[in-house]
Amino acid sequence: MVVESSLSMILSYPRGLVMMQAHDVLEVINQLENVDVSVWLDGGWGVDALVGTQTREHSDVDLVISLDQFALAQQALHSIGYEITEDELPTRFVMRDAHGRSIDFHTVTFDHDGDGVQQLQDGRLFYYPCHGFQGTGQIENQIVRCLTADVQVLCHLGYEPDENDYHDMHLPEEHFLIRLPAPYSSLQ
Repeated sequence: MVVESSLSMILSYPRGLVMMQAHDVLEVINQLENVDVSVWLDGGWGVDALVGTQTREHSDVDLVISLDQFALAQQALHSIGYEITEDELPTRFVMRDAHGRSIDFHTVTFDHDGDGVQQLQDGRLFYYPCHGFQGTGQIENQIVRCLTADVQVLCHLGYEPDENDYHDMHLPEEHFLIRLPAPYSSLQ
């Protein structure tokens, strides 16, 4: 569902027109952490953080947060110009600013074992293993929390990968010697 916004300019930017730069990602992470929102990098920026260098351009940043911190995250980022443009809660939501920078939030609830549980749009559940939240990486010399390499691979399964996905999965294979499952195993 697309959310109506007073900043109609936000909706006029095609996805991917504006890239999320490293300083943009750090601004978002720091803004969230300043109000005690726990955040983990996922997706392309998450993989780049794990290897400690930006390896490609990114049209957005994927972040995992606890569903119960949704309102706090939304308020914190609204204060620096981000508005919700897609609301698919409890699965995910997207925020974008007037410049077209985009944040794709994946929301989870933590079970008694510490696993992150994401309710998908079709009602199924996706489990982020608790050890996956122990990852750290680096963006521009700042240590950031991110999903571990093996959980990054897990998050890249169950859909048809694009060129960026193949690129991103090559990095955990190369840097962490992770054996990749299909469809990425053809990279070996």
